[in-house]
Amino acid sequence: MTVLRTSVRNFFAHKGRMALSGVAVLLSVGFICGTLVFTDTMTSTFDRLFGSTASDVTVSAKEVKDRQATGLPQTVPASLQHRLARVGDVAASVPDVTSEDVTVADAHNDSIGASTGAPTIVSNWDSTETKAVRLSSGHLPQGPADAVVDADTAKAKHLRIGDTLRVIAEPGDFRVTLTGIVTFRSTNPGAAVVYIDTTTAQRRLLGTTDAYTGYGLTAAKGVTDRQLKENVTAAVGHGYTVDTAAETTKKDKDEVGFLGFLKYAMLGFAGIAVLVGVFLIVNTFSMLVAQRTREIGLMRALGASRRQVNRSVLIEAVMLGTVGSVAGIGGGIGLAVGLMKLMGKAGMHLDASQLTVKATTPVVGLAVGVLVTVLSAYIPARRAGRISPMAALRDAGTTADGRTGLVRTVLGVLVCAAGAAALVGAAQADRASSGGSLLGLGVLLTLVGFVIVGPLLARVVVRAVSAVSLRFFGPMGRLAERNALRNPRRTGATASALMIGLALVAGMSVVGSSMVASASDQLDKSVGADFIIQTGSSGSMPLTPAAEKAVKSAKDIAHFTDYTIVNTVITTPSGKQVKDDISAAQATYADDVRLDTTAGKLSDAYGRDAMSVPQKFAEDNHLKLGDRLKVAFVGGRTASLRLAAITSDDSTIENGTLFTDIDTARRYLPATAMPHDFMVFGVAVHGKEKEAYASLKAVTHDYPQIDVRDQADYKSLIKGEVDQLLYMIYALLALAIIVAVLGVVNTLALSVVERTREIGLMRAIGTSRRQMRRMIRLESVVIALFGALVGLGLGLSWGSTAQHVLASSGLGILRIPWTTIATVFVASAVVGLLAAVLPAFRAARMNVLNAIATD
Repeated sequence: MTVLRTSVRNFFAHKGRMALSGVAVLLSVGFICGTLVFTDTMTSTFDRLFGSTASDVTVSAKEVKDRQATGLPQTVPASLQHRLARVGDVAASVPDVTSEDVTVADAHNDSIGASTGAPTIVSNWDSTETKAVRLSSGHLPQGPADAVVDADTAKAKHLRIGDTLRVIAEPGDFRVTLTGIVTFRSTNPGAAVVYIDTTTAQRRLLGTTDAYTGYGLTAAKGVTDRQLKENVTAAVGHGYTVDTAAETTKKDKDEVGFLGFLKYAMLGFAGIAVLVGVFLIVNTFSMLVAQRTREIGLMRALGASRRQVNRSVLIEAVMLGTVGSVAGIGGGIGLAVGLMKLMGKAGMHLDASQLTVKATTPVVGLAVGVLVTVLSAYIPARRAGRISPMAALRDAGTTADGRTGLVRTVLGVLVCAAGAAALVGAAQADRASSGGSLLGLGVLLTLVGFVIVGPLLARVVVRAVSAVSLRFFGPMGRLAERNALRNPRRTGATASALMIGLALVAGMSVVGSSMVASASDQLDKSVGADFIIQTGSSGSMPLTPAAEKAVKSAKDIAHFTDYTIVNTVITTPSGKQVKDDISAAQATYADDVRLDTTAGKLSDAYGRDAMSVPQKFAEDNHLKLGDRLKVAFVGGRTASLRLAAITSDDSTIENGTLFTDIDTARRYLPATAMPHDFMVFGVAVHGKEKEAYASLKAVTHDYPQIDVRDQADYKSLIKGEVDQLLYMIYALLALAIIVAVLGVVNTLALSVVERTREIGLMRAIGTSRRQMRRMIRLESVVIALFGALVGLGLGLSWGSTAQHVLASSGLGILRIPWTTIATVFVASAVVGLLAAVLPAFRAARMNVLNAIATD
């Protein structure tokens, strides 16, 4: 009981000092809990949406994953309706026509689709839709020119009843008038949904009135979904996919698998913040123990055992972890709400009133916060318990941390050497897979090694930084250097927290810059075409015939090259079967995209019944020029194609792609199964590049799904996508850096308390307040720059190694973003200055007589 009272007294006696460490726990736990609440809310939102839209039993076409991408959804015959109606346990059978291979534009020809990647869905209106939505204004579709849209899309795109919408689909474009607005009964996460009448949906989306995309069946009273599924399967046979509501919901949930990736990615960054927070907590308790050395000695002299002293410190840690974790749980819920509002502005709508806080979330947050805090305090607690009574009573209150232990130094050097060896091995690995494993091992070992040898590095790097930056500040600069070196272990631990965040920033910056440089270089070397025309940034949907016709009407174009993708099953001469896509293009593609070959010429692959394969494919299947491969075109006939070229794998553009002539694909695929162009390449008439570009932009103006890019546009697109990814990573790493800054603040604040008498003596002999503030600020800056130098150096080595590992996958150019590195380094100095504001102010305002009298 005495130990508990002592721990509580000490905890509240150092409220200010504990607060900064508590903030680290709060932020770390808050990030974890916020991630869990946010992703759980997203998951439950999709669950409610999918659950509300699923019929008791759904009948759809047998899923063919490798079917040709014709731009039309898979269908079932309309005649199936009569067979389903004869199934006794079916209370209602409602046909469904739904397509996501569409673009819907407003009167200004702007797409009404979400910018988040959520689909645009056009569907027929039927009675089952009332389970998902309700009419909030206007009226439902009553004829071929009527349409309704969901309220979220109407609000985001400023749509009103009476507006004209243009639907762009594979069978052709058509216009409808907005006659009503519907509101989802559960949250719509961001999809743009348009409803039209059934006959119009068949004719305009499927190109026929003899088919549907599926049927939604309602079970008769007392009939389970499972029973109905068995009866329907017996009636229609196994040529269709028959799913219960639960199975349909599960399939829909599997299609949004990005939620799992998002969850674990965010938790990974939260883990980094937790790791950084460990350094802050260790430093805090180490300094608190050091400042209470005499108190601990008195406790030992009065009979307290080592275990009791150890327990006293750990109880303080439990209190800190509990308070910080509870606050972090509340902060995490607030963070989740903030993320939901941010996603709402980006187009993904999540209702804050449906916030999902599972019972496990606060348990996980509390467990992580308390466990991390207790483990971080264990070493200082153990050190406190080992202080002998006489040694403690002789101590003035501050333990001196001289040379770091020999064992620690040797261990750190060995771990760093092992990490460096792993990085070297990764850079020299022949395959990216083995190189990636060595890279991960090297990153882990070098990070741990640098943390262990931090005190040794502090002695060297701090002196080097001081020689360059502090000598201009006279005596205060020299004192700042000595203060930073007074306790190398503490300085190393404080800087290590900042080092981790900046190392990750530098490493990702190098990889991102190298990606952009490599892709730009490949574009310059490989792409001879002036223009690339495709749907969106990814080209995942084929061009509609009308859009393709519009593209081909452009002026000042020397030639166009059609490019599509066909699904095939390839049988090698050895009998091995491989499912793979083949890019089918016109012969001019060999000039539009100049790819290196290891055997033959790419232009030879565009001869009759010829093809090319990438180098790795040829090596894995022991192929050589002249070999014959049986190529079964899915939905068509089987061809015997001659291997005419083997392309090099040392390329970013079209890496790993198989090629054949588009006329060859057309010979073996019926017109109904032949995919439309996924891309069209254009070469301008010499000297007419600007005119051709303007013409292409003009003729595709009415097709908002089409993007026309020249090489400069494509480079900007690549850079923008990489930058967007990096900015997201930097934002997630910002939390770790904030915790690291708190560590610097905490170390300085406790250091000022520790040096109270020393500061009082300095003020007594004439040191001004301004000089005192300068000394503290310079000490903070040198610690921050130490962490920045080590972190940036470590990050550069990681990024450079990653580039070498990925060189065989097209990342052939190493580009160091010196501007980013310099900015981060300067920002670290600014961080040091800001971190020192409060400690410096406190030191300068200290009462001289009281400070001198401090024991």
